[in-house]
Amino acid sequence: MSKILVIGDIHGGLRALHQVLDRAKVTQKDTLIFLGDFVDGWSESPQVLDFLIDLNKRNKCIFIKGNHDELLLEWLENSQDNLQWYQHGGEATVMAYSNVDFETKQKHILFLKNLQNYYLDEQNRLFIHAGFTNMNGIGYEYLPKLFYWDRTLWETALSLDESISKDSLYYPRRFTLYKEIYIGHTPVTRIGETIPIQKACVWNVDTGAAFKGPLTIMDVDTKEYWQSEPLNELYFNEKGRN
Repeated sequence: MSKILVIGDIHGGLRALHQVLDRAKVTQKDTLIFLGDFVDGWSESPQVLDFLIDLNKRNKCIFIKGNHDELLLEWLENSQDNLQWYQHGGEATVMAYSNVDFETKQKHILFLKNLQNYYLDEQNRLFIHAGFTNMNGIGYEYLPKLFYWDRTLWETALSLDESISKDSLYYPRRFTLYKEIYIGHTPVTRIGETIPIQKACVWNVDTGAAFKGPLTIMDVDTKEYWQSEPLNELYFNEKGRN
């Protein structure tokens, strides 16, 4: 039986990606939805993109754009130095690309340009890297960059009083538009967790792989999930994003 699987932020951790695909026993019948931030943090960002490009030839894959993916695209196209990016994982990526040839870089640019801002399935389940701010939903967002930079959706979900009814005027309208919302971007390690966390209709699948957490893959229908070893153990000789 085929599965629909959602994968959190990878951040250059190819070893972890191999682990979760193996532990979830992924087959070519399964649909894989990647929530973005494929790069920055660990040393294998170019190899992650190579693997995903190849994986897309065998599996049905949906690739969502993350903010780190856009930062890499800007650098690959314009060689634009960004000190803040360097300090948040970009340095490892730049170093890794010193050994990547021109043709491969062009393939990566094309891949990054074709990433989707979000994916809405036939069951009204939204998959998006960070969130959205417009109370009427994704189709009304004024600034598309918010799809991969916003943190207010998750922050609002965390602060929501669970005693407030969905019918209440005080219930955030953003949480009434979609059956479920799957995000990455803001690791749950910030609230002391390392497993997927649900607040309201929002599932956060970023379990801190950029730092000292594991990478997570989750079955959207059953909510069963599988995790890698903590990334700092898989890349024990690297600093990652501290």
